Amino acid sequence: MKRIIVLGGVLAALGAAPATAQEIGVDAAFNSHYVWRGVTYTNKFVIQPDAWASFSAGPTTITAGGWGNVELGTYDGNDDISENGLGGAGLTEFDWWGEVSIPAGIATLTGGATGYIYTGDKADGGLTSASNTIEIYGKADLGVMLNPSFAIWYDVDKIKGAYMEFGVSHGIPLGATELSLGALAGVSAGQGVNSSDPSESSNFKDDGLTHLDFSAEASFGAGPISITPTVHMIWGQDNWTKFTTPTDKSDIKFWFGASIGWSHAFGGGEEE
Repeated sequence: MKRIIVLGGVLAALGAAPATAQEIGVDAAFNSHYVWRGVTYTNKFVIQPDAWASFSAGPTTITAGGWGNVELGTYDGNDDISENGLGGAGLTEFDWWGEVSIPAGIATLTGGATGYIYTGDKADGGLTSASNTIEIYGKADLGVMLNPSFAIWYDVDKIKGAYMEFGVSHGIPLGATELSLGALAGVSAGQGVNSSDPSESSNFKDDGLTHLDFSAEASFGAGPISITPTVHMIWGQDNWTKFTTPTDKSDIKFWFGASIGWSHAFGGGEEE
């Protein structure tokens, strides 16, 4: 409720009063692993639900949502990686996020913030609320050949460092759908281990190129429902992006999955 009020105030300041969300959506991804920025956080099957609402004020779009990671298996072996630690299944992470997007010529510019909330047990080696943090970010997507994109996140709480992604993608018509091929490079600029204070939180072992991510996905629609299978190949460059288990590393690793999504559009709000 508070989020709706905040978004309403922003839209009113932009000159439009939002009576209702113009579009809402929910989806759930079923993935073989939870891989975040090339780092394996869970190496068993997970469900990752997401819900969002989007509002418009002229060309500006404001979107807010929440995302979660739910581990399905029991993690109690030497080869298991889990955000919960060596425990049972359940919710391990919840992320809230909000962003504002606006077109600018051939580009779409986006700015926003994400909060990371962890629910693991420290006694079992999990990520706990002590790791909760917030990032602000900016993105630019260009509507030209290969759809180049650039995004930068800055952790303003626990890490106080930046992470960047440079990406391209290309669509290939495939019958009634389209096969989308993508490639991105991740770069740490302050999210590596702080050599002067190793106890400080970090997302990577070092700064610099963290990983390359090559992906393929296709989306199939049935009315308001969409199904999107995907497969990713990660080429790890940072030491931490190479782990597949707590003790094994590999330069190349794979994960795959599929998401099921639903969305519904409403009429715009009435002007005051």
